[in-house]
Amino acid sequence: MKFLTLEDGQLGALVDTTVVELPAAASALNIDLPATTLTALVEAGDEGAAAAWALATDAAGQQCACRPYADVSPLAPFPVPRRNILCLGKNYLDHAREVAAKMKTSDRAPEKPIIFTKATTAVIAPGEPVPSYPGLTRKLDYEAELALIIGRGGRDIPADEAWQHVFGYTAINDISARDLQKDHYQWFRAKSLDGFAPMGPLVVPRSAMPAPADIEVSCTVNGEQRQSATFDQLIFDVPTMIEVLSAGMTLLPGDIIATGTPAGVGMGFSPPKYLQAGDEMVVEVTGVGALRNPVA
Repeated sequence: MKFLTLEDGQLGALVDTTVVELPAAASALNIDLPATTLTALVEAGDEGAAAAWALATDAAGQQCACRPYADVSPLAPFPVPRRNILCLGKNYLDHAREVAAKMKTSDRAPEKPIIFTKATTAVIAPGEPVPSYPGLTRKLDYEAELALIIGRGGRDIPADEAWQHVFGYTAINDISARDLQKDHYQWFRAKSLDGFAPMGPLVVPRSAMPAPADIEVSCTVNGEQRQSATFDQLIFDVPTMIEVLSAGMTLLPGDIIATGTPAGVGMGFSPPKYLQAGDEMVVEVTGVGALRNPVA
């Protein structure tokens, strides 16, 4: 099962290499559709996703309301998230060590999750340019990440029930201005400028997720491999992060959790390899497709 947000904001599904426009297919085939947007599909839960996928496969078989994926320019799965994106910092050990080497601090793994947020206005679509903001930053950086989508909300969620609250996953690029990060002694502004959260292109429901060891998170810049790790290398795994985030704070359907980035960010190289106008980043998460964005 793979879903996306079409150019008009409506719900689509990718069946092999064919995109099904689900509201149009439901109308043409006289079949009830549980949701017409990805946000509504998340709220419809696993049963809604299964019903939408059954419609997608039926419509694809009949070539009803279909077009080639290559002809589609999807929006971000959630163009305007319902609230700030929740993020974990230094959640891969090798990345924590490369940051420590640059900052000349301890390279020990964090004892507790490092949590911050990104503004909703940072979200942009696959293919949309990331502004380089030459008047604001000289140290523009990339961070390939797997983002979880909360399906069933809740508070004080125990770790052994955490996966029941996950709808699925997508890819996100946690663009960061390292100099602003240092200047302001916190991460929100440095990671929340407009265009600093490319997301997508697809959302894969939890039931179709591979095992964490089989999910690769990677990034290339201008064709050069910079980052690559598997999702089982997290310091704090999904059950732990959901238990911590929900302790005393209600998670809502549609909440997005960026789970951390592997080693290989630009600041980690000697000399650093910061982004420049004209560069192209490609973030890939197994099953989600290529999140490709140029730097403008």
